[in-house]
Order: sequence, then structure tokens, then C-alpha cells
Amino acid sequence: MNDFASKIEALEHRWMRAWISRDTADMKKLASRDLIVLFGADKSAILDRPSWLDAATSRLRCAGYRFGPVYVRRHGGIALFASSVDLEILLDGEPLLSRAFFTNVWRRSKVSRRWHAIERVITAPREEAELPGAVRSLQHWR
Repeated sequence: MNDFASKIEALEHRWMRAWISRDTADMKKLASRDLIVLFGADKSAILDRPSWLDAATSRLRCAGYRFGPVYVRRHGGIALFASSVDLEILLDGEPLLSRAFFTNVWRRSKVSRRWHAIERVITAPREEAELPGAVRSLQHWR
């Protein structure tokens, strides 16, 4: 793995550790102001940045994760990260998601020169039928 790919993978691990530990400050540092988290399934649902930060530190908990093979590609000031992931996501203490595929887009800020997540797509297997409705319950703008 090259240095750039290692850097982006390290950011992904930092993101996941911040989620597990409910570290709002670090999640805010990593997430761009226009972040969207898309939970893709037969019926998809999205969370904007405020909804994501609130959910990830309260009702939507990640208790553990393990990335599969990692793919990283750079497009100038944009980076793409993709990986299968085994994880333990709980919604209000109940199991919600145990396996997914992550596709994440990172953008490098022209001012701070730091990488920020701008788009996170979590694609669930078809068996996770309850996922979209559960995620919609976390949206602030309903």
C-alpha cells in the first residue's frame, strides 16, 4: 500500500474509532460541513451532518468493525475509499447492521490542507430490510 492510501485508511480508522468512542469533537473535525451519509438498500435513507453527528453519539452506536480488502484512489484533491466491513451497529441498543460495504469520498481543504469526509455510502445486504426506516427515524428534518 502506498503512503497516500495508508493516510486515507488511517483517516477511516480514526473516523470509526471516533464513532465507537462517541468523540463528537473528532467527528466534527473529520466531517465536512456538507457531509451526507447515505444508507443504501432497496430503499435508501440519508443523514446530513447534524443528523449524523447527533445519531452517532446517541442512538446509532458502532460497537466494533473490521475492514476487508481496502481500495483507495486519488483524484487530485478528492480521495475515494472503498471496503467491505464487518461491524456491529446498534440502533437504540438493538442490532441494526452487521455487514456492509463502505464507499467514502474525502476532499482536501484548500485552506487547512486537511482531508474531510464529504460523502459516506453504507450499502447493506438485502437481508437488512429494516435499515431505511430505522435510519429515517434519525433524520432531523422530518
